[in-house]
Amino acid sequence: MILEDMYYGNWRPSEQIKSTDPESQKVNQKISEHMEMLKNKLPEVDFEQMEVIFDLLNESTSLHSAAAFIHGYRTGALTMIEVFSEEK
Repeated sequence: MILEDMYYGNWRPSEQIKSTDPESQKVNQKISEHMEMLKNKLPEVDFEQMEVIFDLLNESTSLHSAAAFIHGYRTGALTMIEVFSEEK
């Protein structure tokens, strides 16, 4: 149940999204290939720094996604309020 999951802090929409877009899968495969290539080319310390950058980028993307979700949810709620409060 969504409401119960929300109450207990178990509802994480971003973890439930699994892209089936073939283009997304291609991009992720390319990222993996390039990461492996750089892992083999770069000194370990440089590669670790790059991993830190990617972790920070993922965190930034997650924060942006959360803000977009909140904005979309609020917009949907405001739309519903407007629809139901409209005089007939």
